[in-house]
Amino acid sequence: MADLNGFDANQVEPTGDFEPIPAGKYLAVITESEMKANKAGTGSLLQMTFQVIEGEHQNRLLWARLNLDHPNAVAVQIARADLSAICRAVGVLAPKDSAELHNLPLVIHVRCKKRTDTGEIVNEIKGYAKKDQTPLPAAGAAAATDSTPPWKRS
Repeated sequence: MADLNGFDANQVEPTGDFEPIPAGKYLAVITESEMKANKAGTGSLLQMTFQVIEGEHQNRLLWARLNLDHPNAVAVQIARADLSAICRAVGVLAPKDSAELHNLPLVIHVRCKKRTDTGEIVNEIKGYAKKDQTPLPAAGAAAATDSTPPWKRS
């Protein structure tokens, strides 16, 4: 059991239904990453959490799973190509740890896809690109000296 002493649901807005965001391009950052075993136990994947940092869908989370260690060589080749695109988009070409890719803005191309098992529409990240050179709207002139990540600035 968990101690919830002090929590009052009357003081917190409940979460809404998480519908997929519309297909399109979004400015985002990687906030988390970890290596996990794949479902079959035959390899591992790099799971990355992306957070949209501006616009109507700001703070929404999306995930990418890159099969970097897998018996299927094509799956590994696709994952390595995606990782290369991510590295190029954030300007870190030879990371030693996935944490080096965190908190650096990039553009993610999101599409909507129908799941084959449930028929539910879900989001899928299908591409990565450098953000343009325009400063983030919320960052303002202080962005160059402020070490606070863009999505935490007011």
